Amino acid sequence: MVVVPPDGRLDQAVSRLNEVRYEISKIIVGQQDVIEGVLICLVAAGHVLLEGVPGLGKTTLLRTMARALQLKYSRIQFTPDLMPADIVGSMIIETNERGSKSLRFQPGPIFAHLVLADEINRATPKTQSALLEAMQERTVTSGTTTHELEAPFLVMATQNPIEMEGTYPLPEAQLDRFLMKILVTYPSHDELNRIVERTIQREDAQVGPVLGRDEVLEVRSVCRDILVAPHVQEFAIQVVMATQPEHSEAHELARKYIRYGSSPRGAQALVECGRVRALMHGRYHLSIEDIDAVAASVLRHRIILNFDAHADGQTPDTILSTIIREAAAHASAA
Repeated sequence: MVVVPPDGRLDQAVSRLNEVRYEISKIIVGQQDVIEGVLICLVAAGHVLLEGVPGLGKTTLLRTMARALQLKYSRIQFTPDLMPADIVGSMIIETNERGSKSLRFQPGPIFAHLVLADEINRATPKTQSALLEAMQERTVTSGTTTHELEAPFLVMATQNPIEMEGTYPLPEAQLDRFLMKILVTYPSHDELNRIVERTIQREDAQVGPVLGRDEVLEVRSVCRDILVAPHVQEFAIQVVMATQPEHSEAHELARKYIRYGSSPRGAQALVECGRVRALMHGRYHLSIEDIDAVAASVLRHRIILNFDAHADGQTPDTILSTIIREAAAHASAA
């Protein structure tokens, strides 16, 4: 039996998300697609990777969102000498009043609701792997004890695409655990003008708390009731299959330029992110338009290009734009 959320619950969820976006816009100028993408990942219980040059507000965005959501926030600055224990925590020795010693687990900064992994590609693979269990299982294991991470739990990682020296590319297994990879671009002329105007104001804008932990979890439960029609689900599957060069349904660009296509997580992420976007736009059902809107951010980090693609100047976005456009045209004609 399909459960349709009552109008009241849906309208309340949309209103709450709009309030959060309004509070964030007090600090962040423009970047509406980025803000929407991060909120989608939060509601969909995923993680987000932001890629952009320094100074575009990536760090400020999550800090501002933490204030608006009244959630525990922590920031981890990734450096080459960062150790796994600096992220997840470590065992420490305690001495009681009688002089006897015991071991106690001291939680690290990963024990928060919103975790900013700043410049994640500056840490060694060993340190990056410390995030894998937390991101996938929502747990942290120390010795023989496994500690649960409190929901909601969002890792927002940032990386700089222009500095290659002293960086370590993220392993494909870790990239696949990010629900979205969002590209943060430069502001427009008008947006930059507004940024400068805010800089010279005497008083800083204040972000008010609008949602709490329970309200975020309630919005998640409403999102799970968004309907997914069979033809929309089929569209998401067709897009993912078209990226797999060895498959009979592969697009010709995939056979020519893609070495490895998207994993099944790509199809799952398309549907989950699309449902949240449908909710944010006040709809009970997932549409092809929702899948189309989130597809690039969901899939750009899940495909690996071959040498010919780099030689011909192709990027994941140029290839995906063609695949998604033709899949949408085929779905419309069907």
